[in-house]
Amino acid sequence: MNETCCSHASAGSAVCEMPAPTLVRAARDATMCAVCGEKGKPVQGQTVKSLLAITLRQVRNAEYLFCRTPTCRVVYFSTDGAQTFTAVQVRERVYQKEPDAADVFVCYCFRHTLGEIRAASPEARAAILDDINTGIQTDQCACDLRNPQGSCCLGNVRALLKRLE
Repeated sequence: MNETCCSHASAGSAVCEMPAPTLVRAARDATMCAVCGEKGKPVQGQTVKSLLAITLRQVRNAEYLFCRTPTCRVVYFSTDGAQTFTAVQVRERVYQKEPDAADVFVCYCFRHTLGEIRAASPEARAAILDDINTGIQTDQCACDLRNPQGSCCLGNVRALLKRLE
């Protein structure tokens, strides 16, 4: 019979010094950026590969997340914590990292900048929104490859328009 301290008649009356066989240490939360500690947004590997300005030999076959925190230098990080890529390693400037830069794109597919949208009249802003919607409807967008966050830019544009109202 395999005996443990808990199988003795006096179990509970003394401290058990044997390690618990099912004790597993909690791993670091793989969805949190190791630099800023904020939760990352899942992004496809093809997005990471298409936007990095480094040799792809340095990119591991891993799951990656996008760090949206403006003050954090990390843009992408792997869920296993082995890799991070910073803004200087990305081909495009990242709107979430430079939310006040007039010349950074808010819409990467149709090339609308923060400054252009800020300076536009209400009518011109509506036309920009229509331009983006038309491009989406005619299957001309490629946000999964052009936008560093790996998803549609329309949400960013709408949020910006709402802040500017």
